[in-house]
Amino acid sequence: MNNLRKHGEKPFKIAVIHGGPGALGEMQPIARFLASNWGVLEPFQTEISLEKQIVELKEILEDNEEKSIVLIGFSWGAWLSYIFTARFPTLVKKLILVGSGPYKQEYVKDIEQTRLSRLSTEEKQEYQLIIKNLSDPSFNNRNQIFMRLGELASKTDSFDPLKDEFEKPEIEKVKDLDFSNVLNEVLELRRKDELIRFSKQINCPVVAIHGSYDPHPAEGVKKPLSNAIKDFQFYLIDECGHKPWIERKIKDEFYKILNDII
Repeated sequence: MNNLRKHGEKPFKIAVIHGGPGALGEMQPIARFLASNWGVLEPFQTEISLEKQIVELKEILEDNEEKSIVLIGFSWGAWLSYIFTARFPTLVKKLILVGSGPYKQEYVKDIEQTRLSRLSTEEKQEYQLIIKNLSDPSFNNRNQIFMRLGELASKTDSFDPLKDEFEKPEIEKVKDLDFSNVLNEVLELRRKDELIRFSKQINCPVVAIHGSYDPHPAEGVKKPLSNAIKDFQFYLIDECGHKPWIERKIKDEFYKILNDII
């Protein structure tokens, strides 16, 4: 099974980590952009537990990088990259978090309120039903409704989006897997106030890039991490949703920031 795409030439200096969980391939546009200057790895997470995803990522990086790497994680991938960096600090030269979820439970209520305010009455009902069903371990077709939740979130999370196009890799293993379980593991860590504690093991520079229109509150990333990480920078981009590289007005600004901080 091939769970990696490579962009550009060796040595590979950067790895881009997709969101979802399960949104395989969505970081391809960033990888292609950066590959004009650096070799870029685009690994795919195919496991359904946090520990196995961490091990999977470690194996990919160790097999393909010569030294420590710049890790760029988006959304779920930001959390995974953050925890990975805490676990294996010698493997990461710099950590870049794009559209990360908040690191403290107190900011969570704002996400759902913002998303629901941007949906029609019918979509609100569907969204709330999906959330309810995902919390029920006995519910069937969890992967299907989890993907539908992602579709609804894409609608609420963008400010002025261009069409989001990427080539999803054909990986037979993940087609019917339930990635909601690995997400719930990290949500539980946050509920217990344990997610922020990983920051104590992070020694490399950390940069967060966030859109002002992103339902995930910027303060839920900026405040906890700036208090916990010594070398931390935060960029807030106006008129920008959750996924900066698809935003019509600011994608060039986003790419310039990436070039400047790598």
